[in-house]
Amino acid sequence: MDINKTLAEEFKLRQEQIDNTVALLDDDKTIPFIARYRKELTGSLDDQVLREIADRLTYLRNLEKRKGEIISSITEQEKMTDEIMSAIENAKTLVEVEDIYRPFKPKRKTRASVAREKGLEPLAELILTQDKKCDPQVEGSKFINEEKGVKSADEALQGAMDIIAEDISDDADLRKYIRTLFSQIGVISSKASDENAESVYENYYDYAEAVGKIAGHRVLALDRGEKEGVLKVSVNVPEGAGERACVSRYVKNKSECGQLVTAACEDGYKRLIYPSIEREIRAELSANAQEGAIKVFSSNLRQLLMQPPVKDTVTLGLDPGYAHGCKTAVVDATGKVLDTAIIYITPPKKDTERAKRILTGFIKKYGVTTISIGNGTASRETEQFTAELIKEIPQKVSYMVVSEAGASVYSASKLAAEEFPEYDVSLRSAVSIARRLQDPLAELVKIDPKAIGVGQYQHDMPKARMDEALKGVVEDCVNSVGVDLNTASYSLLSYISGINMTVAKNIVSYREENGAFTERKQLMKVPKLGAKAFEQCAGFLRVRGGKNPLDNTAVHPESYKAAQALIDRCGLSLADMGDVKQIAEKVNAMGMKKLATDIGIGAPTLKDIVGELEKPGRDPRDELPPPLMRSGDIMDLKDLKPGMELMGTVRNVIDFGAFVDIGVHEDGLVHISQMCDRYIKHPLEVVKVGEVVKVWILNVDLKKKRISLTMKKPKA
Repeated sequence: MDINKTLAEEFKLRQEQIDNTVALLDDDKTIPFIARYRKELTGSLDDQVLREIADRLTYLRNLEKRKGEIISSITEQEKMTDEIMSAIENAKTLVEVEDIYRPFKPKRKTRASVAREKGLEPLAELILTQDKKCDPQVEGSKFINEEKGVKSADEALQGAMDIIAEDISDDADLRKYIRTLFSQIGVISSKASDENAESVYENYYDYAEAVGKIAGHRVLALDRGEKEGVLKVSVNVPEGAGERACVSRYVKNKSECGQLVTAACEDGYKRLIYPSIEREIRAELSANAQEGAIKVFSSNLRQLLMQPPVKDTVTLGLDPGYAHGCKTAVVDATGKVLDTAIIYITPPKKDTERAKRILTGFIKKYGVTTISIGNGTASRETEQFTAELIKEIPQKVSYMVVSEAGASVYSASKLAAEEFPEYDVSLRSAVSIARRLQDPLAELVKIDPKAIGVGQYQHDMPKARMDEALKGVVEDCVNSVGVDLNTASYSLLSYISGINMTVAKNIVSYREENGAFTERKQLMKVPKLGAKAFEQCAGFLRVRGGKNPLDNTAVHPESYKAAQALIDRCGLSLADMGDVKQIAEKVNAMGMKKLATDIGIGAPTLKDIVGELEKPGRDPRDELPPPLMRSGDIMDLKDLKPGMELMGTVRNVIDFGAFVDIGVHEDGLVHISQMCDRYIKHPLEVVKVGEVVKVWILNVDLKKKRISLTMKKPKA
């Protein structure tokens, strides 16, 4: 197989793009580096497409490796034929390859292997000919052998049928056909283990749906229900369909031998083929559902990490709680902790007057303008208290409820202990909540992505695949934004292209010992950061106020000469960086393509350089709509009425809808059918995590505390 040619066809890309991308990956270039600094070679493929190509490349290479192993094994057995070789070479999936190998695979002891040991294979071959003149009883009696354990003609015939049944089940083409049959007309169904038991799976107590149509989230629900022992799940095709497929392939006539082959077909299907194909179909459904869930989780995580930071504000973080109080922390615009306290807003130690004095004092003393409230236990009461407080003070203060998922994981981590050795675990989480509003990306990278909780069934996913996908998302986001070399934590630095945790810690140590970096070139002095790592990481690290203004841009050091040539041709200097109008006019006048040719670089790279010169040190997140801050407009669930129009923030997107924070403690659900008037396959086509949307109340269930929302404007 020409893997590169296959990739070009599958991704509908030019062969040159694939060849260059594969070569870069094989040279250990990271995805962020390739996406940002090798656009001429890849045709400007983005990081997500590059990761898909890398994943598919790995699969196809593993497929080729497995083909080689199987060819060697069959050849060593001296059973290789041109037909088998052709089938292996043309196989497109690992499943097909394993089906071909099935008859040659060393087997554990089976009924058929026992029959073969008894010398009954010739009898099986004779019966398979289905000669109408053949008398099975007469032929079977010829194989009676007391020493081998064949005591009668019936025993001989049964052994021969066991061999035929196994041979039928090992037929790769037949298995492929039956697998397709299951995919096309198969039905997955579930029954309750105990019909009277109450559980979250009651919708699946008597459930059935076509294999080809079932949504991924329902597959995952069935899998979990089965794992917990609540459901019994099976996959089947209409009765007799599988047996008929075997019979039509192997039975030639209705002779006595033909009838024996028919019985062997039915036995082979029920005992061997069906259980195996059912497992395969279930595994395929689960794998596809898991991959879909991981993609949704990845998309949600990407949007959450890329939320616009609330910059240049002194922020008060509130980590709500009952018995242990509400932990508070004030951080300055850089995230430095200014003060902390524990207040009691709720029973059993409720003291709202003291709480007001402390928070009012913080607001006045430090100039707090934003308050970040964790959405966990006692969040409702804390938000109510905050809304009333800011109405009573003259300063303009707004607040936002942020997800506190993973805050406790971070606060108890080794990283938090190193960062805040003087603070209690509970106070560290208040600091984290404050910083999540100021810079979600910098704070959330300290937490295991799975703990952030923006997906569905994330804890049921294959750990290795989940970790790989989410690490890739974090890596893409961090490198897309870039980090300040002189302030970034080692946890943030470790996600930068080409930098591992050891090198990240070495950078921080070098910074502490030698003072702030004044230029990117100093990175070469950091232990274990060689030329290759420098090439990968330099463009993503910013040095603010350093010797070279280009060090505070995403212009790679390898392109500094080109950037200087551009500046010279425009008749400008590095001091003119940021003069958008003047740079754009001069570049447009000279022509982007001609200018790129004259300077000796590609047009995509030149375009990126121009963008960086126009907006040095730019943060791509600043171009996104700001988060929805609130200022005392909190409502109670009972205040909501059908038809009411509200603005809300999308907190989570799942396969069947999106959860939206509308300013009450419970998030409302916008079902996929209520998102727009056109048909959509997935909510991600319409909304994303962190997006501010306009919604209308459809229904409020006070007892279950459920809110149904619509994004379709009600007709007057």
